[in-house]
Amino acid sequence: MLRLGMPVVGVTDIPRAVAFWTEALNLVASQERASGTWRTLDHADGSGRALGLLRSDSPAEPRPRLHLDLFTDSAEEQRREVRRLLGLGARSVDWDHYPPEPDFVVLADPDGNIFCVVDLSRAPGGGS
Repeated sequence: MLRLGMPVVGVTDIPRAVAFWTEALNLVASQERASGTWRTLDHADGSGRALGLLRSDSPAEPRPRLHLDLFTDSAEEQRREVRRLLGLGARSVDWDHYPPEPDFVVLADPDGNIFCVVDLSRAPGGGS
């Protein structure tokens, strides 16, 4: 039976990406299929795979159709996490498609891959 595996992010520097994503999401690098072109990142609690990192020479897409959403539960937590991620090497993205009162902040990882930090309390159907 076909099943969904995990999201995979294309990166130019595997060690740098491992350092960023393990720290950003409290993941651990697995030795499963580890090579110079691939790393699997697992949940630190041992509950399984979380993210794959694949060596890629293609540039990051400026407006990817598929991206990662990272969730927070409040605006204050979102601000804290954005500051923390920027300190780990993420960068702010000049995003011209924000809605009037966005519940998300667009960032890019050290390889330029776009991802969003979403405040679920302000998301449609959220807590407020």
